[in-house]
Amino acid sequence: MSECTHDCSSCSQNCSSREKTSFLIPAHEKSSVKHVIGVVSGKGGVGKSLVTSMLAVLLQRKGYRVGILDADITGPSIPKAFGMRDAEVFGDETGMLPPASETGIQVMSVNLMLGDETKPVVWRGSIISNTVQQFWKDTVWDAEILLVDCPPGTGDVPLTVFQTMPLDGIVIVSSPQELVSMIVSKAANMADMMNIPVLGLVENMSYVKCPDCGKEIRVFGDSHIEEIAASFGYDLLARLPMDPQISAHVDAGLIEKLDVEYLDQAAETILSKIQEKKA
Repeated sequence: MSECTHDCSSCSQNCSSREKTSFLIPAHEKSSVKHVIGVVSGKGGVGKSLVTSMLAVLLQRKGYRVGILDADITGPSIPKAFGMRDAEVFGDETGMLPPASETGIQVMSVNLMLGDETKPVVWRGSIISNTVQQFWKDTVWDAEILLVDCPPGTGDVPLTVFQTMPLDGIVIVSSPQELVSMIVSKAANMADMMNIPVLGLVENMSYVKCPDCGKEIRVFGDSHIEEIAASFGYDLLARLPMDPQISAHVDAGLIEKLDVEYLDQAAETILSKIQEKKA
């Protein structure tokens, strides 16, 4: 263990000093947010933003007011999935108002502020973390469920989200490759260090279904996600296939029109867990 610097804001150790200190930042005084759920992964490219978007759509269809805080500042993709290329963020000195998608899902993302969605965000880590905090405390949210799409890994931004937002829990997204155990372990261990509940695992790119015979073809080999979930005591919420219609809807900005059942049970499980936690 490295020598303590007494700066808990940049440290993830669960020591006695931390237990006495809370870094939670209150939401905007005009905000109404009942539940906050983080979507995380130990590495990039596993479909974390896709899972966030699909869960938001399902929860909205179930009658909940839903928001997405896109904390992946350098790789934001939520607005594109919802076809919000021309959406604008309005606000004044009292706060920012998140634009809404076609079905009313509120979204706050740096891509809504750039003008050109291909413009790179070349910022230092501290500026990125401050931006995520602003998306939380300076935005007037009206959401029963706020999903936070975190960037991959266990760096500044996930640490900022874990420390400063009142998370009800996180969903860990993985893929079937051999690296999956390490991927899940990194995110799981960080959640444990920060005392954040893990609501379950979602495996993306789990298989391809043959259009002729319906056989599931495991492109990346046999998955061990069930064993990994069991070893941590987590629920396996869903296994998402590599489905061309999902890609087509996301690329066209029409994810709200996607009608698949892959995450239905996952949404139900998440709802039941956060409701139990708040009871």
